[in-house]
Amino acid sequence: MSKNSYFAVAIDGPAASGKSTVARRLAKRLGLIMVNSGAMYRAIAWATLEQGIDAQNTAEVLTMLDQLEITCGVADGTSTILINGTDPGGALREDAVNERVSAVAAIPEVRYLLVEKQREYLQLGSLIMEGRDIGSVVFPDTPYKIYIDASEEVRLARRSAEGLKDVVSKRDAEDSKRKISPLMIADGATVIDSSEMNIDEVVEAAFQTLLEQGMKTNLQSIE
Repeated sequence: MSKNSYFAVAIDGPAASGKSTVARRLAKRLGLIMVNSGAMYRAIAWATLEQGIDAQNTAEVLTMLDQLEITCGVADGTSTILINGTDPGGALREDAVNERVSAVAAIPEVRYLLVEKQREYLQLGSLIMEGRDIGSVVFPDTPYKIYIDASEEVRLARRSAEGLKDVVSKRDAEDSKRKISPLMIADGATVIDSSEMNIDEVVEAAFQTLLEQGMKTNLQSIE
């Protein structure tokens, strides 16, 4: 836990499990900062596209990384990221970025840098951070850990509904098998399977889980 009494809620899970939406809704409900750690990795992947860098070439990516100005902040209660002063915006969700984000995220130096920046958010206030290694690596000591899951078929359908073409099984394999900070269920995390639940049900289940994990009950009155 943070020495300044701020706390972190860790929400992990595979692609298209619904963790981003749950984190956003919970953050609003609880009055916390919402941090999308995946957007940070996507921003680096986007930068490789912008600069014509091969995301599979670690040396090229690291050279690029040394020259990037990465600015993380908060706007309207949500994390923001600028690359050399530019907000990638909706480009972070493009198929070309999806196709290379796992490769970029598997580079140890990229993860070390971004994990440090993710932890710095806790200096700004209590937060909900979603990703793949938040409960296991970024904030392993937080008592508030949730893992949002869903079947591959459901997650693929969700991706398709969003107009995205990435194959979730491929992303799962890449993220789970990488040597550094693989996708995993963190110790102490409560698993919520969202396959047969609508988003309101998942958010409520996550909220009740946080109460069970010891979050102050006076937060129940915050809508």
